Formats: sequence, structure tokens, C-alpha cells
Amino acid sequence: MPELPEVEGLVTFLDGRTRGRTITGADVGNIAALKTYAPPLTALAGATVRGWSRHGKWLDLASFTPDADPDSDDAADPHLLVHLSRGGWLRWYDAVPATTVRPRLGGSARGAVIALRVRFDDGSGFDLTEAGTQKRLAVHVVRSPGDVEQVATLGPEPLDPAFTPDVLRELMARKNQQVKGLLRDQSAVAGIGNAYSDEILHVARMSPYKLTKSFTADDVAALHAAIVGTLTDAVAAAAGKPAKELKDAKRAGMRVHGRTGLACPVCGDTVREVSFADRSLQYCATCQTGGQPLADRRLSRLLK
Repeated sequence: MPELPEVEGLVTFLDGRTRGRTITGADVGNIAALKTYAPPLTALAGATVRGWSRHGKWLDLASFTPDADPDSDDAADPHLLVHLSRGGWLRWYDAVPATTVRPRLGGSARGAVIALRVRFDDGSGFDLTEAGTQKRLAVHVVRSPGDVEQVATLGPEPLDPAFTPDVLRELMARKNQQVKGLLRDQSAVAGIGNAYSDEILHVARMSPYKLTKSFTADDVAALHAAIVGTLTDAVAAAAGKPAKELKDAKRAGMRVHGRTGLACPVCGDTVREVSFADRSLQYCATCQTGGQPLADRRLSRLLK
């Protein structure tokens, strides 16, 4: 799943190519991906791109339509908000294919399918695609980003200067939970998912199961530094890369996530994994858990 650094990379990439361009068309490919109906998707046609921004893991294309009737349901200044979810991505074209995007209702195809195609007045454009059988990519056309509940309820941005160790401490004090779960909770901290929470905890040398109310002031400071440092480095690594290279850049920068069975780059121990129903986490026992492997309940059941 694209997380804060990759989405920030997409924002920079898209803003540099489309700001000031007129949207000439937006064609839905997977009807299930479109989550709103007012304003309609057609409200984007003829609008000019004001710019791109990011809200957590959400992409936000802000536009304006100078000649629009402000009292119309096709209101001026529509936003296109996109959450790529686990299997979604953006495919950029300097020249959009001439093939017609035909609406479909979803389906079980594992290969990438087009959810939405957006075209601009210079012939460029992009497809939002999604792979896998679970189609969760979400497209919203709204008047304001806050009209989308998942955006309105996002927690603080971890790279905002206002996100201080004190803010993190207050978030951790709300309830006693595993720190991995806190980092992945978008209502607590925006933009961090499964991959970067693994990376942050490895940098902080903390178990993903460490309970938040067990943190000392020094622990909170160390975790805060790991959050800011890890994400800052990842954003810098993504900066300037075209959309097609961002996924590879993310994988290349991982220390433990997705590296099960490989050597930890810090201590040389083997990176281990804990599997869940729909995801897994990776960690280094030497760096993070005092050398103690974490129980993998799914593997334990197989061994019985």
C-alpha cells in the first residue's frame, strides 16, 4: 500500500506536470471505485488544476472552474480525492492511449484493472489502476476534502512541525495498545501504514508489541525521532522520481519490511516475520526484542 512518502512523491510528480492544465475528461473504469455522486464526475471536465496536495495517504487534486454557476450542483472548485488502498497505483502517460475506458462493476481479476482515467488538454493524463481480487481503491469528487469522513478524521501529520513529542505522548496515553497498532491508526497519526511502522520501530529499536502506556519520556522521544527521521528520509528518497519508479524506491529503502529471511542491515541477525490473516510484520529480534522471537500464531497452528 502506498504510504506517506510515496503519496508525497506522487503529489510532487503530478503537481509539476498538471498544475494549470485543463481537465478534458474523467472516465470511470471500475464503477465500484467511485464513492460519490454529487458533484458528479463530469464536474471535473473543463476544470483547471489548481494543484495537488496530500492528506495522510490520500491524494487531492484541487481544481477550479471560472465560468461555473456557483448555484449549480456541478459546483465550481471540485476536488478529486483518491485513496489507492493496498493494490492501487497511478500510471502516468505523456500521451494518453486512444482506447476507450469501458465501465465495469468490479470483478475478481487479479491483474491490474483501470478504475479511472483522467485526461488533460495537452494530451497527457493518468490511469488509476488496481490489482488483486479485493478492489478497495476509492475515488471521491467533493467540494471540500473534509466532506470525506476518512479525511476529516485523520490524525496529525507526522512531518508537521506541530507534531511534537508531547503530541505523540498524548496520543499514546489515550489507551493502552500495541505501538504498532497506534502507528497504523490513521485517526492517531496520518500516513503511516504497515511498511513504515515496521521501519520506524526498527529504527527506534522497539518491539511492535510494546504497550503505549509502558513508554517512558525517553521512549516517546526516541519513537518520535524515529518517526520523523524515517519518514523524512523516505520522502527525500522519493522526491523527483517519476511515478513508475516510486514503488521500487520504496522497496529499495526498506531495512526490515518485506525482508523476511534476509540479514538485518544493523546487526546481521535474520529478519523475522509475524503473519496475520491479511498482512504480516517484519522485525529484527536482536535490535528490537532483546533477542526473543515473537510468537507467530499462524505458523504455530501449522506446526501442531
